[in-house]
Amino acid sequence: MQNPLAQPEPALPAPPLSFDDTSIAFSSKSDRELRRTYWLFAAINQPWLTDLGTGILQRALRWHLPVKGLVKATIFDHFVGGETIADCEHTIQSLAQYGIGTILDYSVEGEKTEQGFEQTTRETIATIEKAATTPNLPFTVFKMTGVASFLLLKKKQAGEPLSAKEQEAWQRVEARVDRICRTAHANGVPVFIDGEETWIQDVIDEVAYAMMRKYNQERALVYNTFQLYTKAGLAKLRRAHHQAVMHHYYLGAKLVRGAYMEKERDRAERKGYPDPIQPSKEATDHDYHKGLLFCLNEKQRISLCAGTHNEYSCYYLAAAMEKHGIAPNDPRVWFAQLYGMGDNISYNLAHAGYNVAKYVPYGPVQAVIPYLIRRADENTSVAGQSSREFTLIQRELARRKAQA
Repeated sequence: MQNPLAQPEPALPAPPLSFDDTSIAFSSKSDRELRRTYWLFAAINQPWLTDLGTGILQRALRWHLPVKGLVKATIFDHFVGGETIADCEHTIQSLAQYGIGTILDYSVEGEKTEQGFEQTTRETIATIEKAATTPNLPFTVFKMTGVASFLLLKKKQAGEPLSAKEQEAWQRVEARVDRICRTAHANGVPVFIDGEETWIQDVIDEVAYAMMRKYNQERALVYNTFQLYTKAGLAKLRRAHHQAVMHHYYLGAKLVRGAYMEKERDRAERKGYPDPIQPSKEATDHDYHKGLLFCLNEKQRISLCAGTHNEYSCYYLAAAMEKHGIAPNDPRVWFAQLYGMGDNISYNLAHAGYNVAKYVPYGPVQAVIPYLIRRADENTSVAGQSSREFTLIQRELARRKAQA
């Protein structure tokens, strides 16, 4: 019997959509802002310069050099909404003007103390309360490692016995997650639980599904993240749907490719277990698109957010929606990209009437720098990502100059 997951992707009609219209993609930027973006991506487009810059930045932080002003005026301003929720108001309103929602993401990383976990919990709840007061914040988000010790999650997933102190810590973790999801349910604000490394992801999944059983009885409010660059990603999505059907709740599914490939492969090689990552980009793309179709086929039970900067995947989902008779603004289907990246996708989708939101990180400059370094690395490591952004900016500058 033929493996259904090995079958080719079905042909779909092309939707009336283009990601090449730079006048729409950069409509929110003044000439001055666009030129500043040009120089930023000109730098990011040079891997050696990005490596040098991030290395210098990391050393400057270790040596406590006064680099905050420079960072804030350049890379922070482009990729981050502000240092506080209030600081993000201008970004929220600017995106809303073009039909794009904001997902406030408290991006302080590396918290390892109970005090830090509580602070992240309070901030996440504050984003929910903010979202409850405005239609321009369709989702909120948090990472389990923002509210729980990575080592505790790792030990829990490995099935190792927990000490009495660790059991108490785990109870506090469950209480924090429940506070967040309970607040989301009370305010009718959907919340994403972000995906993380495979060696802690199973226990994150368990917590996510427990919250879904509790709070997704009427509709999808708690969303789990499915990383389709893992070999098991598509099967996990199918099993999650099966469990939702069996236990009579709605499944919130955020589909991404993934962000920890090198770390995953290095660990698998070191510890001698099978590589959990897909063997090729083509295999990842295939499963990602199969996942999109699966969610649409099961739309009575699943609400979908496609978190992707891949233009073809966005075309693919838009075409599949048209084939299924799903309106662009159907509340069960969203597209999402990161703030400061993929504007040609976000703005053109929103212009065509699709539901689109941007992940907008915020937090103190120094605390958000690890996030910013990852964004710079991501732009240079993903083949063609920064080059595509840079080319589109060049094209729009030329278009404006020709019309001046």
